[in-house]
Amino acid sequence: MENEIKLVGGAVLTLALATAAMIVVPFMQLKDVPPPAGLAPYTEQELRGRQVYIANGCIACHTQQPSTIGAGRADAVRGWGRPSVAADYFHDRPTLLGTMRTGPDLFNVGDRIPSEDWHHVHLYQPRAYVPDSTMPAYPFLYETMVAVEVPPGQYTVPIPDAHAPRGRKVVPTRDAEDLVAYLKAMTRQYDVAEPLDAAAAKALASELRGRTRQED
Repeated sequence: MENEIKLVGGAVLTLALATAAMIVVPFMQLKDVPPPAGLAPYTEQELRGRQVYIANGCIACHTQQPSTIGAGRADAVRGWGRPSVAADYFHDRPTLLGTMRTGPDLFNVGDRIPSEDWHHVHLYQPRAYVPDSTMPAYPFLYETMVAVEVPPGQYTVPIPDAHAPRGRKVVPTRDAEDLVAYLKAMTRQYDVAEPLDAAAAKALASELRGRTRQED
């Protein structure tokens, strides 16, 4: 019985120390970090697109956290941008860091690929642009209709002929438009703010949260 108590006590103590080191301490260090001056809050459309991103499991194959040594070489060399810092995720609830890179990191995808056409075609059929892509297609985010049914002024996706549905036009649903808006919003080309002392960081973070509540 005594050994069992020691075993359980040791396990509980180990779990408590690990929780403190990996969750509590980082939270206390980062909870008052303010956002960089150039980081804008998401718009309503971008937030809806973020939910589409989550619902379709994009985080399973894409990260949003460039590093200094990504898979043996700096991610900046790949064109994925500077290493991310905690402040970059100020407006992200939850953060979508990801752990797998079946596809490229998307931290700066809106900067390196700003084309709305490209994103829509790539979502509808990834192999239209990347023949060897293993990414699933998302045609259910789009509607197809014959040309005469397309309302005047309606945007249609310029699908290459080899992948376009015969005799029909491809029109994005609101989910597709929102998802593309979110992808285009992923740009982190601002300078990272210099570290602040704890008191200044807490005051600035509190002020910014107050502004956000007022705007909501």
